[in-house]
Amino acid sequence: MTGIDVAGDMLAAAERKAKRLGLSNVTFRVGDATNLPFETASFDAITSRFCLMFLPDIPKAATEIVRVLKPGRWVSAMVWSAVERNPRVGLSMAAIRQVIDLPPPDPTAPGIFRLARVGELAGMLQAAGLVDVADQEFLGEWSYESEDQYYTSMMEIAAPVQNLMAQLSDSQRQQVKRLILAAAAQFRQGERITFPIAVRVVAGRKPA
Repeated sequence: MTGIDVAGDMLAAAERKAKRLGLSNVTFRVGDATNLPFETASFDAITSRFCLMFLPDIPKAATEIVRVLKPGRWVSAMVWSAVERNPRVGLSMAAIRQVIDLPPPDPTAPGIFRLARVGELAGMLQAAGLVDVADQEFLGEWSYESEDQYYTSMMEIAAPVQNLMAQLSDSQRQQVKRLILAAAAQFRQGERITFPIAVRVVAGRKPA
């Protein structure tokens, strides 16, 4: 099993988690999904979790994924569904927009909700050569112990939020933090902060 990412920090975090879980059959390497460093037809299965929407050339990545997949085998990818169905992700960006002016997001540019529309990723995978492609939305929940834990998590793993926060002054960052904590508090259920989430899972098979 091999995991790839262009970001060394993400790979380091994945290695730490794999070690913590006692996984010895996983290796990690730096790699570009639009130019995969693997032989053709060399993988039994390929999965992508919240990755493809950030790529500048998704069709090229889809072509590469199909290339390295063995005939008759499957690929599955998870992406975020619509922003209004994912307040956990959206409210941090909304808080930043209350503090600084941001241009309207380009729906065709790389970003968290780039592949949220029904059938968009499925069409790209079909164009790359996959068959029996399925596209389904799944609903769930994401829970935190507190508003502060949610805030810390977003600052650690949400790259778009990190990038914007780095451009703010100290006073602006504190203002954004207060807004995020207040917005998160609206999702308190009992002792925890619990957000509804909606994701799309798209899967397809490479013809034998």
